[in-house]
Amino acid sequence: MTKLAGKKAIVTGGAMGIGLATCRRLVREGCDVTIWDLSEKELMTAEKELTAMGGKIFAYVCDVSDKDRTHDLAEQARKDMGRVDILINNAGFVRDGMFWEQPVENAVKQMDVNVNALFYSIHEFLPEMMDRDSGHIVNVSSGVAISSAPGLAAYTTSKWAVWGLTDVLRLEVMTAKKNGVKFTSVHPGNIATGMFEGFTLNLLGRLISPPIKDHDVIAKGIVEKGLKKQRHLVVIPWQIYIGMIIRGIVPNFILARLSLLVGLGSCINNYQGRKGFIHSTSEVKKE
Repeated sequence: MTKLAGKKAIVTGGAMGIGLATCRRLVREGCDVTIWDLSEKELMTAEKELTAMGGKIFAYVCDVSDKDRTHDLAEQARKDMGRVDILINNAGFVRDGMFWEQPVENAVKQMDVNVNALFYSIHEFLPEMMDRDSGHIVNVSSGVAISSAPGLAAYTTSKWAVWGLTDVLRLEVMTAKKNGVKFTSVHPGNIATGMFEGFTLNLLGRLISPPIKDHDVIAKGIVEKGLKKQRHLVVIPWQIYIGMIIRGIVPNFILARLSLLVGLGSCINNYQGRKGFIHSTSEVKKE
């Protein structure tokens, strides 16, 4: 099992939710942590909390879909920490609603934050990780990369892309014989709090994929299974693996009906997003 003490980590979207819970665990493991987040208020609160825990924390406001800002903060991270051993791409953006009912800009923005931003951050740090033949990149995908969710078309698309990117980059570094560079794709299931407050499945769906109400459940998977055990996939809850198996053996017309049977067709009916913010972004609502 890999030891994390002394490692230098960057967590995007690290001021709230899964990101903050992951930062707490990294600090307890003895890592120095750089946090990038869009909300200055939440960022400063997180920095204060993590510093009080004994962590060496560097916090910066960052729109991860801004290539130039990402580049500047990558340079800053090298100055602050000397190197980056761990990159956790957790920042995310979602707009709920049927695809045809929304302006196409909503879909483009989700791809910018959830996918293009990963191109920027990974491209900054992967070359030096390969030079050292060490490092670990964790990309937070989603359970909807395995079972699509109507009403979250662009988000679903983006999370399929995150999984695919993680998988192909792993093969590329293996082809280059840089086996010390690791990649993990994380697939949280039925999250019912924070950015996905109000997301729900029906009774059958909740039995198959129980709601996750504590972000630390995902953070524990990232740190204990992803970083320490270096697993390629971290799937929470484990029942999502059933969906992966079913997708491989069941005809699509049956798979589609099974998806609706567990409530995916109505999963956003009561969606609220993170309270106090515009949908699920880090932009605070103005009174």
